[in-house]
Amino acid sequence: MNADVVVVGGGLVGASIALGLVKKGLEVLVIDGEDRDFRASNANGGLVWQHTKGLGNPHYQALTRQSVDVWGAFRDELEHLAGIEVPYQQSGGLQLCLGENAFSKRRSDLERLHNQIVGTPSETELLDRPALDRLLPGVRFGKDVTGASYCRRDGFANPLATLAALHIAIVRLGGHIRGGMTVRNVVQNDAGLFLIDYGYETATASKVVLAAGLGSAALGAHLGLAIPISPLRGQILITERVEPFLPVPILGLAQLQEGTVMIGTTHEHAGLDAAVTADAATSMSAEAVRMIPALAMLKVVRQWAGLRVMTPDGYPIYAQSKSHPGAFVATCHSGVTLAAAHATMIADGIAAGAFPNDLAAFTPDRFSKTDLN
Repeated sequence: MNADVVVVGGGLVGASIALGLVKKGLEVLVIDGEDRDFRASNANGGLVWQHTKGLGNPHYQALTRQSVDVWGAFRDELEHLAGIEVPYQQSGGLQLCLGENAFSKRRSDLERLHNQIVGTPSETELLDRPALDRLLPGVRFGKDVTGASYCRRDGFANPLATLAALHIAIVRLGGHIRGGMTVRNVVQNDAGLFLIDYGYETATASKVVLAAGLGSAALGAHLGLAIPISPLRGQILITERVEPFLPVPILGLAQLQEGTVMIGTTHEHAGLDAAVTADAATSMSAEAVRMIPALAMLKVVRQWAGLRVMTPDGYPIYAQSKSHPGAFVATCHSGVTLAAAHATMIADGIAAGAFPNDLAAFTPDRFSKTDLN
């Protein structure tokens, strides 16, 4: 089929961008992978997280803030378009400090973060143990918890519901999704059109967006896009359902709407191995019990793993090919937090044919030749 834009990858990144494009009246085709593909969404904890993101990188700090600014409106519109609930709560978020050294380091980190962008309000505060206990009087924290940082703008969104709603909304607005497909090749012809070979078909488009996670690197190599990415395994545990006790998500711990507690995730360099491990379950459980000892009474009912997409410095890549204009790449490991930005400013840049200068810091040009190889 013919389209204005073909988005390769139907995960949170690709689907968010596709929604923004189809809202502009563009003919959009999303080509999604097969069920056995490595999906970063499987390892996503669902946190919409500003907190200390961007420490040492003010550009990423600003991008995260911009996305969090509009996440509520993004969710409201998504629910309206899809007609299903997208659970999202902006109740603030905690990152616990285990030990006095961790508490001192967090204080220093917050001061650095606040000083990175002059004129921005300080929205993350440091709580000592008494202040933490007052914030959550119904939670008995472990003896090693010395305090926490608290960002009032943080929250939690259900990643699977968000993804399902994105797919429904894209189709309802006239977009097309082809699932269970593998893109074999992407080439640009003499007329400047892209030919995307997938399944038993070839799509033609004026623009193509590579948002296929770990699959983007190989496709980008044919389009003059060097995309240095590698897999990072994340494992997650889910407990049995219990009565609500944790109204604020903690980095590494969150109680979901149905009452289960999500524990994790891990950050493992395991190549393309997406298997769960007993060692990870043991370490995650021990860390959770160290934070909140009462969790030791809960049964773990599920464990799963997924492969996140990581760049050498951990920050996103947004770029247009210099040799193949109209070919774009968008990749990151914060698909939930940045979903609102992807549906707005990233989609706007693709539709306009150029990303804004604010995103210049996220091109692959920042990497060394060693990273690119």
